[in-house]
Amino acid sequence: MIESQLIRKIEEFIYAKPRSIQEVSFHIGKSWRTADRYVEHICKEFGTIATRTFRGGSRGALKIVYWASMEKVSGSVFQEMLETHIISSKKKEDFSAFDIFQHVPDSNKRVWVEEEKSEELTDLKSLADLLSKANRQLLVLSGNLSFINLKNKEVDLFKIIDKLVSRGVSIKVVCRVDIAGDENIEHMLSLNFKHGKELIEIRHREHPVRGFIVDNSVMRLKEIKEPTGKTHELKKKLFIFYIIKDKEWIDWLSRIFWKMFSSSIDAKRRIVEIRKLKH
Repeated sequence: MIESQLIRKIEEFIYAKPRSIQEVSFHIGKSWRTADRYVEHICKEFGTIATRTFRGGSRGALKIVYWASMEKVSGSVFQEMLETHIISSKKKEDFSAFDIFQHVPDSNKRVWVEEEKSEELTDLKSLADLLSKANRQLLVLSGNLSFINLKNKEVDLFKIIDKLVSRGVSIKVVCRVDIAGDENIEHMLSLNFKHGKELIEIRHREHPVRGFIVDNSVMRLKEIKEPTGKTHELKKKLFIFYIIKDKEWIDWLSRIFWKMFSSSIDAKRRIVEIRKLKH
């Protein structure tokens, strides 16, 4: 297994611009074959980078590694429309996870609805169980990381994240980084220092999706319906949770995640500037 620091070193090298395998080999101080094996591992297990071979089969073949968000994200007109909507929207009310759920075969999905006053009262154990299964990578699409504060007598989600980092799981986050939620960001990033591993990376971007993608094999999306007070409409707060195991849609949302992640600002830079507002 490749060490997380080496994976990050390769990712950051490729993120700057496309590279040849030979350049990656020189950058990490490994042989061409080892560098190629590492690149293929990251492509398959993490999805952050991709490769393309030019003049394949010839002695002059050239294999190029590039950041995955450069690829076309959507494979259908509907996905393109939904992608545009997600990329251009900022608030969770602007997006309905049902728009994805309705296109997934019944065998690859399930959904449940909980009527509660706050998310802390919902079934946190199911989320904890899902996150705990992460072995390689956890992608987080959040508002301001408030979920790390959720806990009850049985579950403490921050402790779950702590355990993932201790096990070497890479955690990438796209969320809002501002003065209202900077404590959540700093609390999350503190786990890197605690474990001496730069496994958690957070980028600032406002977006409407709330969910998790675990090991690129299952995703959990959340939707909240607020009571409006209007006749014949919702009278209580509803939390809708979707579990999707369809590879096509997981790959699609993963590519959208990387597209947003790669074009967003690092949280650490934002935090430095936010601290200036507090003095």
